[in-house]
Amino acid sequence: MTIEYDGTNLVGWQKQQEGDSVQSLLETALYNFTRQNIDIFAAGRTDAGVHALAQVAHFDLDTNMELFRMREAFNAHLRDMQAPVAVLDIEPVSDDFHARFSAKGRGYIYRILNRRARTVLLENRVWHVGFPLDVNKMRQGAKYLLGHHDFSAFRGAGCQALSPVKTLDKLDIEVHGDEIDFIVEARSFLYHQVRNMVGTLKMVGDNHLTPEDVKTILESRRRAEAGVTAPACGLYLSKIMY
Repeated sequence: MTIEYDGTNLVGWQKQQEGDSVQSLLETALYNFTRQNIDIFAAGRTDAGVHALAQVAHFDLDTNMELFRMREAFNAHLRDMQAPVAVLDIEPVSDDFHARFSAKGRGYIYRILNRRARTVLLENRVWHVGFPLDVNKMRQGAKYLLGHHDFSAFRGAGCQALSPVKTLDKLDIEVHGDEIDFIVEARSFLYHQVRNMVGTLKMVGDNHLTPEDVKTILESRRRAEAGVTAPACGLYLSKIMY
Protein backbone atom coordinates (compact mmCIF):
# COMPACT_ATOMS: atom_id res chain seq x y z
CA MET A 1 0.00 0.00 0.00
CA THR A 2 0.99 3.60 -0.64
CA ILE A 3 0.70 5.92 2.35
CA GLU A 4 0.77 9.66 2.98
CA TYR A 5 1.38 11.14 6.42
CA ASP A 6 2.18 14.25 8.39
CA GLY A 7 4.98 13.29 10.76
CA THR A 8 4.84 16.44 12.90
CA ASN A 9 3.40 14.82 16.03
CA LEU A 10 4.53 11.26 15.33
CA VAL A 11 7.58 9.45 16.68
CA GLY A 12 8.42 8.22 13.18
CA TRP A 13 7.48 5.11 11.23
CA GLN A 14 8.57 2.50 13.73
CA LYS A 15 6.60 1.50 16.81
CA GLN A 16 7.96 2.95 20.05
CA GLN A 17 7.12 2.35 23.70
CA GLU A 18 5.68 5.85 23.92
CA GLY A 19 4.01 8.05 21.31
CA ASP A 20 2.12 7.40 18.10
CA SER A 21 4.01 6.00 15.13
CA VAL A 22 2.82 5.51 11.56
CA GLN A 23 3.26 1.75 11.94
CA SER A 24 1.27 1.53 15.18
CA LEU A 25 -1.58 3.65 13.81
CA LEU A 26 -1.86 1.56 10.64
CA GLU A 27 -1.67 -1.73 12.55
CA THR A 28 -4.36 -0.55 14.97
CA ALA A 29 -6.61 0.47 12.08
CA LEU A 30 -6.03 -2.91 10.41
CA TYR A 31 -6.86 -4.76 13.63
CA ASN A 32 -10.06 -2.74 14.05
CA PHE A 33 -11.57 -4.10 10.84
CA THR A 34 -9.94 -7.56 10.62
CA ARG A 35 -9.50 -8.50 14.31
CA GLN A 36 -6.07 -9.82 13.33
CA ASN A 37 -2.74 -8.69 14.82
CA ILE A 38 -0.71 -8.16 11.67
CA ASP A 39 2.74 -6.62 11.26
CA ILE A 40 3.13 -3.94 8.58
CA PHE A 41 6.58 -3.46 7.00
CA ALA A 42 7.69 -0.19 5.36
CA ALA A 43 10.15 0.58 2.60
CA GLY A 44 11.92 3.07 4.86
CA ARG A 45 11.84 4.02 8.53
CA THR A 46 11.28 7.76 8.58
CA ASP A 47 12.22 9.67 11.73
CA ALA A 48 10.07 11.73 14.08
CA GLY A 49 8.81 14.85 12.33
CA VAL A 50 9.49 13.56 8.81
CA HIS A 51 6.59 13.45 6.35
CA ALA A 52 5.73 11.11 3.48
CA LEU A 53 4.05 11.73 0.15
CA ALA A 54 4.27 8.10 -0.95
CA GLN A 55 5.62 5.70 1.65
CA VAL A 56 5.20 2.05 0.63
CA ALA A 57 4.44 -0.77 3.06
CA HIS A 58 3.27 -4.36 2.83
CA PHE A 59 1.45 -6.87 5.03
CA ASP A 60 0.14 -10.43 4.72
CA LEU A 61 -3.60 -10.82 5.25
CA ASP A 62 -5.41 -14.15 5.60
CA THR A 63 -8.79 -12.65 4.73
CA ASN A 64 -10.16 -12.14 1.24
CA MET A 65 -11.32 -8.55 0.94
CA GLU A 66 -12.00 -6.31 -2.04
CA LEU A 67 -9.15 -3.79 -2.29
CA PHE A 68 -11.36 -0.70 -2.56
CA ARG A 69 -13.23 -1.73 0.59
CA MET A 70 -9.94 -2.40 2.36
CA ARG A 71 -8.59 1.07 1.53
CA GLU A 72 -11.86 2.66 2.62
CA ALA A 73 -11.81 0.68 5.88
CA PHE A 74 -8.24 1.76 6.62
CA ASN A 75 -9.06 5.42 6.03
CA ALA A 76 -12.33 5.32 7.96
CA HIS A 77 -10.61 3.93 11.06
CA LEU A 78 -7.65 6.30 10.69
CA ARG A 79 -10.09 9.23 10.58
CA ASP A 80 -11.86 7.94 13.68
CA MET A 81 -8.46 7.79 15.42
CA GLN A 82 -7.67 11.34 14.21
CA ALA A 83 -4.46 9.92 12.79
CA PRO A 84 -2.49 12.16 10.38
CA VAL A 85 -2.16 9.19 8.02
CA ALA A 86 -3.99 8.27 4.80
CA VAL A 87 -3.82 5.14 2.65
CA LEU A 88 -3.71 6.27 -0.99
CA ASP A 89 -3.68 2.92 -2.73
CA ILE A 90 -3.62 -0.82 -2.08
CA GLU A 91 -2.64 -3.50 -4.58
CA PRO A 92 -1.81 -7.21 -4.45
CA VAL A 93 1.82 -8.31 -4.70
CA SER A 94 3.64 -11.61 -5.08
CA ASP A 95 4.48 -13.68 -2.02
CA ASP A 96 8.18 -12.84 -2.32
CA PHE A 97 7.62 -9.06 -2.36
CA HIS A 98 9.04 -7.06 0.55
CA ALA A 99 8.45 -3.31 0.79
CA ARG A 100 11.98 -2.68 2.02
CA PHE A 101 14.16 -5.38 0.49
CA SER A 102 12.50 -5.36 -2.94
CA ALA A 103 12.99 -1.60 -3.36
CA LYS A 104 15.41 -0.47 -6.09
CA GLY A 105 15.58 3.15 -4.98
CA ARG A 106 14.18 5.85 -2.73
CA GLY A 107 13.43 9.50 -3.33
CA TYR A 108 13.23 12.40 -0.89
CA ILE A 109 12.32 16.05 -1.20
CA TYR A 110 13.67 18.60 1.27
CA ARG A 111 11.87 21.96 1.34
CA ILE A 112 13.38 25.27 2.46
CA LEU A 113 11.22 28.38 2.60
CA ASN A 114 13.68 31.18 1.88
CA ARG A 115 12.10 34.51 2.79
CA ARG A 116 12.24 37.07 5.57
CA ALA A 117 8.65 36.66 6.81
CA ARG A 118 7.89 33.62 8.92
CA THR A 119 5.53 31.01 7.56
CA VAL A 120 2.02 30.47 8.85
CA LEU A 121 0.51 28.06 6.34
CA LEU A 122 3.66 25.92 6.07
CA GLU A 123 4.49 25.68 9.77
CA ASN A 124 6.15 22.28 10.45
CA ARG A 125 6.19 21.64 6.68
CA VAL A 126 9.39 23.48 5.66
CA TRP A 127 12.68 24.73 7.07
CA HIS A 128 12.27 28.50 7.26
CA VAL A 129 15.52 30.33 6.47
CA GLY A 130 15.02 34.07 6.77
CA PHE A 131 18.07 35.35 4.88
CA PRO A 132 18.92 34.92 1.19
CA LEU A 133 20.61 31.71 0.04
CA ASP A 134 22.80 31.53 -3.06
CA VAL A 135 21.24 28.70 -5.04
CA ASN A 136 23.97 28.64 -7.69
CA LYS A 137 26.65 28.06 -5.06
CA MET A 138 24.56 25.31 -3.46
CA ARG A 139 24.20 23.63 -6.86
CA GLN A 140 27.97 23.80 -7.35
CA GLY A 141 28.54 22.19 -3.96
CA ALA A 142 25.92 19.51 -4.60
CA LYS A 143 27.83 18.22 -7.65
CA TYR A 144 30.60 16.91 -5.39
CA LEU A 145 28.12 14.63 -3.60
CA LEU A 146 26.83 12.84 -6.70
CA GLY A 147 28.08 9.33 -7.38
CA HIS A 148 29.68 6.55 -5.36
CA HIS A 149 31.35 7.78 -2.15
CA ASP A 150 32.05 7.11 1.49
CA PHE A 151 29.44 9.39 3.11
CA SER A 152 30.75 9.08 6.69
CA ALA A 153 30.87 12.88 6.96
CA PHE A 154 27.10 12.95 6.48
CA ARG A 155 26.26 9.92 8.59
CA GLY A 156 24.18 10.50 11.70
CA ALA A 157 25.17 9.09 15.09
CA GLY A 158 23.48 5.77 15.71
CA CYS A 159 23.46 4.76 12.04
CA GLN A 160 23.18 0.98 11.77
CA ALA A 161 24.23 0.64 8.12
CA LEU A 162 27.01 -1.91 7.62
CA SER A 163 28.91 0.42 5.27
CA PRO A 164 29.04 4.20 4.86
CA VAL A 165 29.55 3.80 1.10
CA LYS A 166 26.49 4.80 -0.95
CA THR A 167 25.73 5.91 -4.49
CA LEU A 168 23.86 9.20 -4.76
CA ASP A 169 22.00 9.14 -8.08
CA LYS A 170 20.36 12.56 -7.97
CA LEU A 171 20.66 15.80 -6.05
CA ASP A 172 18.82 18.56 -7.90
CA ILE A 173 18.01 21.95 -6.41
CA GLU A 174 14.86 23.61 -7.74
CA VAL A 175 13.45 27.05 -6.99
CA HIS A 176 9.70 27.66 -6.86
CA GLY A 177 9.04 31.24 -5.80
CA ASP A 178 10.29 31.56 -2.21
CA GLU A 179 10.77 27.81 -1.89
CA ILE A 180 14.00 25.90 -2.54
CA ASP A 181 13.52 22.15 -3.02
CA PHE A 182 16.28 19.54 -2.85
CA ILE A 183 15.34 16.47 -4.94
CA VAL A 184 17.42 13.50 -3.78
CA GLU A 185 17.46 9.90 -5.01
CA ALA A 186 19.55 6.82 -4.22
CA ARG A 187 19.09 3.11 -3.70
CA SER A 188 19.40 3.69 0.04
CA PHE A 189 20.61 6.32 2.49
CA LEU A 190 22.53 6.49 5.73
CA TYR A 191 20.81 7.70 8.89
CA HIS A 192 20.27 11.48 8.61
CA GLN A 193 22.27 11.57 5.35
CA VAL A 194 19.79 13.74 3.44
CA ARG A 195 19.31 16.18 6.31
CA ASN A 196 23.07 16.45 6.89
CA MET A 197 23.74 17.07 3.19
CA VAL A 198 21.04 19.75 3.05
CA GLY A 199 22.34 21.36 6.24
CA THR A 200 25.82 21.53 4.74
CA LEU A 201 24.61 22.93 1.41
CA LYS A 202 22.56 25.54 3.25
CA MET A 203 25.84 26.71 4.82
CA VAL A 204 27.25 27.02 1.31
CA GLY A 205 24.22 29.08 0.37
CA ASP A 206 24.73 31.48 3.26
CA ASN A 207 28.50 31.76 2.55
CA HIS A 208 29.67 30.02 5.71
CA LEU A 209 31.20 27.41 3.39
CA THR A 210 32.39 27.45 -0.21
CA PRO A 211 31.21 24.95 -2.82
CA GLU A 212 34.70 23.42 -2.80
CA ASP A 213 34.45 22.89 0.96
CA VAL A 214 31.80 20.23 0.27
CA LYS A 215 34.42 18.11 -1.54
CA THR A 216 36.85 18.58 1.34
CA ILE A 217 34.19 17.62 3.89
CA LEU A 218 33.21 14.53 1.91
CA GLU A 219 36.81 13.38 1.64
CA SER A 220 37.45 13.99 5.34
CA ARG A 221 34.90 11.30 6.27
CA ARG A 222 34.41 13.15 9.56
CA ARG A 223 30.91 14.17 10.65
CA ALA A 224 32.34 17.06 12.69
CA GLU A 225 33.56 18.71 9.48
CA ALA A 226 30.10 18.87 7.88
CA GLY A 227 27.28 21.32 8.50
CA VAL A 228 24.25 21.25 10.73
CA THR A 229 21.52 18.63 10.53
CA ALA A 230 18.56 20.21 8.75
CA PRO A 231 15.30 20.05 10.75
CA ALA A 232 13.05 17.03 10.22
CA CYS A 233 10.05 19.20 9.31
CA GLY A 234 11.33 19.95 5.81
CA LEU A 235 11.90 16.33 4.77
CA TYR A 236 9.43 14.25 2.73
CA LEU A 237 9.77 10.66 1.58
CA SER A 238 8.53 11.22 -1.96
CA LYS A 239 8.73 7.86 -3.72
CA ILE A 240 9.93 4.28 -3.64
CA MET A 241 11.15 2.67 -6.86
CA TYR A 242 10.70 -1.07 -7.58
